[in-house]
Amino acid sequence: MSTEEIWGYHQDAGYQKGIDLVGYKVEATDGSIGKIDKHSEDVGASHVVVDTGVWIFGKHVLLPAGTIKRIDTVEEKVYVDRSKEQIKNAPEFDQAKYGGGPTYLEQFARYYNQPHM
Repeated sequence: MSTEEIWGYHQDAGYQKGIDLVGYKVEATDGSIGKIDKHSEDVGASHVVVDTGVWIFGKHVLLPAGTIKRIDTVEEKVYVDRSKEQIKNAPEFDQAKYGGGPTYLEQFARYYNQPHM
């Protein structure tokens, strides 16, 4: 997966522009990891920020749109192609640094472009 592909939704994921994913539950390949707290449709930088709650002590993690396999608008769930462990080990999302632009997102692109485990 190239860096560009990771920041866009897969054609078969069921994403529709304008849909509000905030509040949707997030399912990793091996179970639930939390709820979507923020959602961005920025071209070339689409992503969701997940509040993992007590699962990993309230950490917020950024998941690029390319990690989303499927969106179920009826169940309000987003299914991602990463394990709970991979998400737990992801860099923590920092709202204050996020405004810094594309260079901030590079750390996430590097992390998520790792081969699937």
